[in-house]
Amino acid sequence: MELVDLPVPQPKSNEAVVKIQAAGVNFIDVYNREGRYKAPLPFVLGQEAAGVVSAVGSDLRENVRDVAIGDRVAYTMTLGSYAEYAAVPADRLVKIPTGVGEREAAAAMLQGMTAHYLAYDTYPLKKGETALIHAAAGGVGLLLVQMAHNLGVRVIATVSTEEKAKLARAAGADEVILYTQTDFEAETKRLTGGKGVDVVYDSVGKTTFDKGLNLLRPRGMMVLFGGSSGPVAPIDPLVLTQKGSIFLTRPSLGNYIATARELQQRAGAVFGMIRDGKLKLRIEHVYPLAQVQQAHRDLEGRKTTGKLLLLP
Repeated sequence: MELVDLPVPQPKSNEAVVKIQAAGVNFIDVYNREGRYKAPLPFVLGQEAAGVVSAVGSDLRENVRDVAIGDRVAYTMTLGSYAEYAAVPADRLVKIPTGVGEREAAAAMLQGMTAHYLAYDTYPLKKGETALIHAAAGGVGLLLVQMAHNLGVRVIATVSTEEKAKLARAAGADEVILYTQTDFEAETKRLTGGKGVDVVYDSVGKTTFDKGLNLLRPRGMMVLFGGSSGPVAPIDPLVLTQKGSIFLTRPSLGNYIATARELQQRAGAVFGMIRDGKLKLRIEHVYPLAQVQQAHRDLEGRKTTGKLLLLP
């Protein structure tokens, strides 16, 4: 990654140019950089930002109901946010409501909406259920713990350090397992009296996946939504039968905000939680754009909790 000067983008007819105030740093950016997720080279990294509309395309000039110059907006799942300006399809922009700042909006779009679809759609959590959440002090983890707790779910969280354990407890985790000191499979079985959990939310992948499958109750669900420790090996579907007719899904945010309507509803729900104080963001590290390499090193080195932002 290197910092270069490019011309300010000009909007296509259905686009708006956003002057970026803050851009989010996410593991998907690492996957893009590594080539695990392919993109034509060279390209501008980053898939999440918030800022102010500075120009609009021809289709939008007459239709100010969409977005207009001066609007505060946020977006995700569109490449190119590690920049001062980005041209973004108007139907991917969400207006930031009063009571939510640009940095909060940038911090909440990808991870906040990910936590939201995991808790409300992929496996719709219900009061009294038990969820195992890995990497509970990470960006998505802390938000998912809060949402699950607010829904009345018993949360068993795994983290790597005592410092992260404190964060997970503060977010609402009922039980916290330091997987560096305790076998999380054995401890979860003990905590559930051998019954297992209703759902496992796993963003770690390679090092946690197999044990997680052993912890599901019959017809429980494994939600594998990331792979920070590496990709999971192929699995024979018969294993799902043998472990109790369990479900396995590998979801992605893009499929849960596929339409403009769903995007607006999901972002609106997350912004509402932030505005009402029901969802607390932890913006842990803020880097100037020029220090993007360090931001990626910190993220990959598991040195971070909460959210990382780049400021152009």
